Amino acid sequence: MNQAPPSPPSQASQVSPAPQAAIPSARAKPHTRPATPRWFALLGNLWRLLTTNRKIATGSGIVGFFVLVALFGPLFVHESPLSYTLTITQPPSAAHWLGTNQSGQDLFSQLVIGTRSSLFWSFLTGLIVVAISVTVGLVGGFFGGIIDDALSLVTSVFLVIPSFPLAIVAVQYFNHSTLTIALVVALTNWPWGARVMRAQTLSIRNREFVTAARASGERAWRLIFFEIFPNEIAIVAASFITTTIQVLLAVAGLEFLGLGDTTTVSWGNTLYSAYSSSALLQGAWWWFAPPGLCIALLGSGLALLNFGIDEIADPRLRELKRRARSPFGKALGRLWNRSAAPAEQSEHGQSAEGGAA
Repeated sequence: MNQAPPSPPSQASQVSPAPQAAIPSARAKPHTRPATPRWFALLGNLWRLLTTNRKIATGSGIVGFFVLVALFGPLFVHESPLSYTLTITQPPSAAHWLGTNQSGQDLFSQLVIGTRSSLFWSFLTGLIVVAISVTVGLVGGFFGGIIDDALSLVTSVFLVIPSFPLAIVAVQYFNHSTLTIALVVALTNWPWGARVMRAQTLSIRNREFVTAARASGERAWRLIFFEIFPNEIAIVAASFITTTIQVLLAVAGLEFLGLGDTTTVSWGNTLYSAYSSSALLQGAWWWFAPPGLCIALLGSGLALLNFGIDEIADPRLRELKRRARSPFGKALGRLWNRSAAPAEQSEHGQSAEGGAA
């Protein structure tokens, strides 16, 4: 029996089925943000720290300005601060922005070049003092016993030595150099920070986290510098800033008395030359006013930094500051809270809807 040949496939059957739309899986992973670089996070934390306190922000701006002048200012000064000209005791002008002294030397060049010298010796001496005080305070407070008694005795001896008279004697006996002044100030100012560090270490060394680290077999130097020392950063920063202010004033004061190195350019030497040449009687205010204002402004910036660090580190000062806030600040805070409340409620509502979905 003959069978009929199979019919050719129809056009509809030749068309491939349409691809179905991809249905998103309920277990799809949410979109994750790329990891933030570590240096960017550190900069963000630093910026947050600088902007949370007005005193720290103002002090950082003042000190940062002088640091920038010390680093890049000499690149824009094209005239030697010690070169002599014929324009003697001239007031500020377009050619000499801060005028000239009795020898015709440009005072703006001396002010900019002297910023580097003054900041260098102040910061270097502050670092030396902090290194000595931190080492002595941490070691004595952690180990105790004979080591603590010996270091406390040495600290008490150096504590009663007057730094300024000793610096005058040392400069007269050795040589008139800023290095001598800085060393004397460093050797006579570290006991104050060492006493504070020792007292703080005595209160921290028996806490739970230190005991746990000691029980896990950590060595003594790791307990000191990795467990105890990070909890005393605020004290170290305050000690460094205080020492920097003291060195700045001591060096400028001794140079003003003529006990510094007169061959170097600094703020104190500029004041000494103005005093010895009777600039005040001549009415040459541009000779002594700029370096004096720079010393006062830099000292004020460092003091504001110190006060701001104290407010952040001490909760009691933060509470007093919160209570002493002005009525305008309180009203502004209430207005900010009211404006931020609807935004927070909408965010919570969106998150609740997303979770329900």
